[in-house]
Amino acid sequence: MKTDASAVKHVSKRDTKYVVKSKIKKYGISIARGLLLFGLCFMIIQPLIIRFSTSLMVESDLYDSTIVLLPRHVTLDNYKIVADLTNLPRSILNTLWTSLLVSVCQVIACTLVGYGFARYSFPLKKFWFACVVLLIIVPPQTIQTSLYVQFASFDLFGLIPALGGKPLNLRTSIVPYVLMSLTCMGLKDGLYIYMLRQYFKGIPKSLEEAAYVDGCSTMHTFLKIMLPDALPTIASCFLFSFVWQWTDLFYSRNFLSSYSIYSVQLSSIVSRMSRYFAQGSDVAVVVPNARQQQLIFVGVLICSVPLIILYIFTQRTFVESIAMSGSKE
Repeated sequence: MKTDASAVKHVSKRDTKYVVKSKIKKYGISIARGLLLFGLCFMIIQPLIIRFSTSLMVESDLYDSTIVLLPRHVTLDNYKIVADLTNLPRSILNTLWTSLLVSVCQVIACTLVGYGFARYSFPLKKFWFACVVLLIIVPPQTIQTSLYVQFASFDLFGLIPALGGKPLNLRTSIVPYVLMSLTCMGLKDGLYIYMLRQYFKGIPKSLEEAAYVDGCSTMHTFLKIMLPDALPTIASCFLFSFVWQWTDLFYSRNFLSSYSIYSVQLSSIVSRMSRYFAQGSDVAVVVPNARQQQLIFVGVLICSVPLIILYIFTQRTFVESIAMSGSKE
């Protein structure tokens, strides 16, 4: 009996040590994970906090070495100045509807092309997909000259001169950008095609075959079966497209020069500061570099706020698309 009691006592002590070690290990990993996440979040949030604090300072606080983070004199005049310099209401609205239009066109075209690459065989399929990969690798700046020539004297297969007209100058309208988006030559279209193609390839063909047996046509199968299943990935492509278009400078400067786009307005804000601060005076005003940087910070914050709000409301869909693509692959 004593032997059994000592054995039970020994086992209980061993189990207690095992439980204690497991809890210590569990809590240690949790603490390390929490510290790592806190450090990463701090690295991401710190620049925003600093820029927000700087945006609330008056000009004298910028040169005060005793002020590190919290401003001594809080003001919102900097936001008013940036709003005037960038023509804020008009530029934000123009950027919003332009980004939405371009994103919708890109998603529609890239979804159809990605599905075609995933499900159909056609001549030179590998060659055309290699062109899609090149569209991802090659920066759009390499074709800037050809884009300018093409749309400055736009002529569709020589039909316009044949009908007695002159080539059209489309560079000051949104038409070239929409045409490029619908033909999968817009900003980052190669990436969206690749993402959608990989997703559609991961869906079993038995789903489509069952639909064909039930009498569904190809388009009906795509719209009713394949498309609803791919909505998270399509939503991710839309978010990528919207964010990149919101902050784009290359295509906006080339095709949307007649529109007041916020990113273009912000990029030239420094050149307009002297005229703004010299209003009502014949003397030219030299804006200090610190003041220039402060107003640029304010403009960047204004540009970031809509994107942050968009991500807050769509993060679940975005994370779901990443999880689904990971499980497929």
